[in-house]
Amino acid sequence: METRVHLPDSEPPATIREVVAALKKQKLIAKHDKQSWGDWINLDGLQTVISIESMSGLTTSATIEQAEGEDDTFSSIIAAFRKLGWSGEDEDGSYAL
Repeated sequence: METRVHLPDSEPPATIREVVAALKKQKLIAKHDKQSWGDWINLDGLQTVISIESMSGLTTSATIEQAEGEDDTFSSIIAAFRKLGWSGEDEDGSYAL
């Protein structure tokens, strides 16, 4: 399952470091993995990953690709993004995390 998250338009971009730090505060072992095809945040020992859109280390949106059976991990990821002030996004528009 994929979940899109983003910063509200009124907020300045966050750094990927801020996002990784917020995930670590949720007791996740998060690592930024920069590839030629995009930026990822991998979670040690888990299949859930975060594809994070980045421009010069700054970000305003990401897609959480949740692996089956990792509901607790997903809850922790959502909590991290919520604390950073991000919102969720679906076909109906933005919603509070």
